[in-house]
Amino acid sequence: MTSFFAVTDNDDILALQPRLTADDAGVRRIALIELADLEEPDGLLWLVERLTDDPAEDVRAEAARLLEAWEDEPVVAALCQALTDPSPAVQTAAAQSLSLLKSEAAGRVILPWTGHAEVSVRIAAFRALRELRFAAAAPAAVAALDDADASVRREAIGVLGWLKQLDALPALARLASADPDTEVRRAATGALGLASGAEVLPALRQALHDHAWQVREEAATTLGKVGHSDAGPALIAALGDDYWQVRLRATRSLGRLRFAAALDALIETLGHRISNLRKEAALALGELNDRGAVAALQAAQDDGDPEVRKAVRIALSQLQ
Repeated sequence: MTSFFAVTDNDDILALQPRLTADDAGVRRIALIELADLEEPDGLLWLVERLTDDPAEDVRAEAARLLEAWEDEPVVAALCQALTDPSPAVQTAAAQSLSLLKSEAAGRVILPWTGHAEVSVRIAAFRALRELRFAAAAPAAVAALDDADASVRREAIGVLGWLKQLDALPALARLASADPDTEVRRAATGALGLASGAEVLPALRQALHDHAWQVREEAATTLGKVGHSDAGPALIAALGDDYWQVRLRATRSLGRLRFAAALDALIETLGHRISNLRKEAALALGELNDRGAVAALQAAQDDGDPEVRKAVRIALSQLQ
């Protein structure tokens, strides 16, 4: 532990030496925090050494947390290696620090770890790459759509979504329709919002009939983002979904599409017992720009919920 101190002449760091090398792990951990607070490049080597070599998992985890602000290649490499630490606390701290990195150089170091044998490492690597928006990660993310682990597939979808990889749309549509994991189907359904054409509509319409309401909710939202008028009839049908959350997103998307044929269905939704739905229906009716909604909106001006009344006022002002 003494070799590091032989190559630094920083008095502040040298003053910490007795505690940085103490037998007590708690003392070493607090000293590490003080070392990091100095923000001295000379202290970086010690932080990396403690991450990789300290016998106490609390100290290793603290070192992983303290290295979050550094993007030097040796630091990123050490954090990646720490993803395989026997301590879950160290793994979690390292994954969190990696997810905060922003440089392309960091992405190049992280990318090979997406192929690691351990599932948790692959998950953490893809999560970090998603935040980096590292374009070179796209091929690995596409390959990971077939990973045996659902969490890895979900993180890979996130990478492709952030990168706006239109070439991945067919694979994403396949997952949205057929993946056995609900969260993967939901994530893939949301990622189809990358498209602006009709090619994703079949998969999204199918997702509106998924047995999991979370997927149906995501499909209703995404159809509004895609912005294609051919989605309108499917969204009107979704206003009859058993879950109000799905109805709410369908209502919002119909307003976003300004789908004129939804007028009667939205007026009916304006009378729903759930106030959030009434609010969204009012706002959507305003977006339709159809004066056929005026009478229903005027009747809703005395709604018992102030948010609904506010939405009604907004809608009526749009229709003036």
